[in-house]
Amino acid sequence: MSNNIVLASQSPRRKQLLEMAEVDFVVMVSDTDESFPEGMPVSEVPVFVAEQKAKVILAQVEENSIVIAADTIVVIEDEIIGKPKDVEEAVSHLSKLSGKKHHVITGVFVGNNKRQETYAEITEVEFHTLTKEQIEFYVDKYKPYDKAGAYAIQEWIGVVGIKKINGDYYNVMGLPISRVLNSLKAY
Repeated sequence: MSNNIVLASQSPRRKQLLEMAEVDFVVMVSDTDESFPEGMPVSEVPVFVAEQKAKVILAQVEENSIVIAADTIVVIEDEIIGKPKDVEEAVSHLSKLSGKKHHVITGVFVGNNKRQETYAEITEVEFHTLTKEQIEFYVDKYKPYDKAGAYAIQEWIGVVGIKKINGDYYNVMGLPISRVLNSLKAY
């Protein structure tokens, strides 16, 4: 494994997961347009966005540097539930997820200028039915405006609100870390 690993993300959770895995890396972020072609299948969106993030950073690093980029979306009934822009939208997102199953899809890019791998990791999450008071408490206290779906599984809402998950817990945090580590073995 190369020592020149670059995380193309400002996500504190992705940084934390790589640190927990004791990976030596640096963070490089640049503004990337997170839009995607109209009509693109929902499951392909986060991989497309992760690739766009990676391409910007690959153009700025040494040839042997390995870039890790990711994008996470929350999907319910084929609708992408993005990051909420305000309190009302955060409450609306969580109300929509309450008592239902949804999918968290993280698109991942691992590669350098010679070789690249992309994939989508999908985890199914089911929430208990949440009360209006629980939702408002969480939004007020945790301010989940930088989180797809308006929640973080590792926070209070995950402890009290999540009934079960099927798949990779860390994927819901924003990076399927064990799969990423396996991808890094090729370098």
